[in-house]
Amino acid sequence: MTQDDQTRTELEAAAFRALMHHLLEKRPDVQNIDLMNMAGFCRNCLSRWYQEAANARGIEMDKAAAREIVYGMPYDQWVAAHQAPADADKQAAFAEAFAKNVGKAD
Repeated sequence: MTQDDQTRTELEAAAFRALMHHLLEKRPDVQNIDLMNMAGFCRNCLSRWYQEAANARGIEMDKAAAREIVYGMPYDQWVAAHQAPADADKQAAFAEAFAKNVGKAD
């Protein structure tokens, strides 16, 4: 299938919006740690990628602003409303997944 750049961008944007809707509205119960452990990315990764894309285009955006876009609210509010404590096994798997997929923490 051949498509022009504008159509490709619009389809990618629609897919991203569907993913965001799914994570925010349909499955806020899915924990970031589980996403990272199983898929190698989480909501924080999405917010970092969003921030990096904005910054690459000359748009000033910090981590907090990007997270608010991805989480639909300030990050601290989302954590309080949706994040559950992780057991030691999940934390160990997360450390491994994070190192493999993201690198060192800032």
